[in-house]
Amino acid sequence: MNILAIGDLVGNCAIKELREKLPTIKREENIDFVIVNGENVAEGMGMTEKNFNDILAQKVDVITMGNHTWGKKDIFKFIDHPQIIRPANYSKPVCGKGYNIFQCKGKRIAVINLIGRVSMNVLSDNPFIVAKEIVEKIKSQVDIIIVDFHGEATAEKIAFAYYMDGKITAMFGTHTHVQTADERIFPNGTGYITDIGMTGPTNSVIGMTVEASVKRFETSLPEKYKIAEGPCMLNGVVFQIDDNTNKVTKIKRIQM
Repeated sequence: MNILAIGDLVGNCAIKELREKLPTIKREENIDFVIVNGENVAEGMGMTEKNFNDILAQKVDVITMGNHTWGKKDIFKFIDHPQIIRPANYSKPVCGKGYNIFQCKGKRIAVINLIGRVSMNVLSDNPFIVAKEIVEKIKSQVDIIIVDFHGEATAEKIAFAYYMDGKITAMFGTHTHVQTADERIFPNGTGYITDIGMTGPTNSVIGMTVEASVKRFETSLPEKYKIAEGPCMLNGVVFQIDDNTNKVTKIKRIQM
């Protein structure tokens, strides 16, 4: 089983990248199951109904979200669709699902979305405790458990991986838009990478125009962000999972 996770889609060019490059990746890497983080696809904040349908049209299995889940009011039209999940540690009355279970090639795959609490400016429940409760609830129902941990702090993500090592199949980080080179398999078998990167404008500051970003840092004054133009890149990771043990055997970063 080969599972592909693609990093935060930023702007319309990210969907174009997905349309152009995903078929090649699927073919060359023999991909069975695709997860995409889409919380930034609507010009950097949230997702519209059109974005949602355009992503699903590329034969994506699951769309995960993050701190910009509610960035566009459109989200309430499709948040209960089975192929989209928002952070499971949002407050309990919130609509949508924090995880779901999918069937693929005879395997039952659970995908869980979480949001970090360090420097995220989002009031959320403890992701460690919430994840532990979910895994305890579903572990007898599934073969594979994948977690998208949407967070700022590398230490929080690494600590979470140690906390869940052996209890989940793999964890990948999103949110920083910068791919890390620390992919590894933890002692008890959980596959891990701190951040899988971004799919969006190459010549940018995490997807935004260089000029606006530099001005904000130079002057400390508010400056409206705008999606950068020009060539785009696609970042992601492939988890190769043994069909007999359901353990990760290899992790490969994707940069296109």
